[in-house]
Amino acid sequence: MDGSKTGLILTGGGARAAYQVGVLKAIAEMLPRRTQNPFPIICGTSAGAFNAVTLAVYAQSFRLGAQYLEKMWKNFTAHDIYRADALGVFNNTVRWLLGLVFTGLGVNKLSHVSLLDSSPLAALLDRAMPSEKIQENIDAGALHALSIAASGYGTGQSVNFFQSAQGVQPWQRARRLGVSTFIEAKHILASSAIPFIFPAVKINREYFGDGSMRQIAPISPALHLGAVRVLVIGTGQTDDNQPSRTKVDDYPSLAKIAGHAMDSIFLDSLEVDIERLSRINKTIDLVAMEVRERMNLHHIDVLYISPSQSIEKLAGRYSKQLPLPIRFLLRGVGAMRRSASNLVSYLLFEKDFCRALIDLGYQDAMNRKEEILTFLGMSTEAEADEMQK
Repeated sequence: MDGSKTGLILTGGGARAAYQVGVLKAIAEMLPRRTQNPFPIICGTSAGAFNAVTLAVYAQSFRLGAQYLEKMWKNFTAHDIYRADALGVFNNTVRWLLGLVFTGLGVNKLSHVSLLDSSPLAALLDRAMPSEKIQENIDAGALHALSIAASGYGTGQSVNFFQSAQGVQPWQRARRLGVSTFIEAKHILASSAIPFIFPAVKINREYFGDGSMRQIAPISPALHLGAVRVLVIGTGQTDDNQPSRTKVDDYPSLAKIAGHAMDSIFLDSLEVDIERLSRINKTIDLVAMEVRERMNLHHIDVLYISPSQSIEKLAGRYSKQLPLPIRFLLRGVGAMRRSASNLVSYLLFEKDFCRALIDLGYQDAMNRKEEILTFLGMSTEAEADEMQK
């Protein structure tokens, strides 16, 4: 591999992020067993932030990091992420409804609650995330930078908290900025706080929510951190894989609307950013090399891997594995119907669904093995096989 920096972008999507683990598992198997992290720059958002930080912690052994992620995701249950017991769901739902009433009366005492209680995820992160390893790996040269995105409710800005080697400067653009800090569990928790569903997290002076909100340029942080090529692992099908438009007579259910809103938060900005970067690359390719060098313009190679099958349909097969109180809660908005299981796919942290997504990600990556190896600087599959020996 040459000396240019490769960035890895892991997007949001709740339980859908298990798909990323399958892709990472496949890449780890393609590379020599003791390979260090092949992605000097790692950027994570929402559930992708958990995967990103894990890879940063295990940067000196990419395969161990992928194996740890696989072990975690294969054994997840909803109880590990949010309170799914009857008492917890009932209490939090009552508090949420009371919060709406009190807010309407101008009283903010209960307005800070959310539909679900994410305290189990906070406890899991405190136990499982030795964040001090991040700086150790940066100092050892196994990692150049890690970035976690979160959305500030006070300022409306998309904030990228980053930890990096010396020389990386904070940045500020329209509605987005990069802030140097030491990444901790609270940054993952804030980045994963799906709006309305999970509570906001206070960092310094501001409350933050899911990093996918207002993230108009998901690829940008990797470029600010020094990446000249990026591998993006998404959690939704591209438009090329979507079915053709059909006539729909039924009015959309609340679950259908909520799932549509989730897609707009987690998926749309990434596809638009990739399309925009492709147009910029085509323009840069028309510019003479000496002009590029003088203006510091670079062609950014992008490899995008996304699910080859509908995750919504996959979630419909496993939706009944959700804990009964959560099924009851979601049934009230019509989310338990297979035709409206998009919302469920973001909350379905159950092992069978996660394992199915891991398998899908693994197969999708393996089907593009030669393309991935070439992107990572290994010209042929035979070269990688030789290095494995």
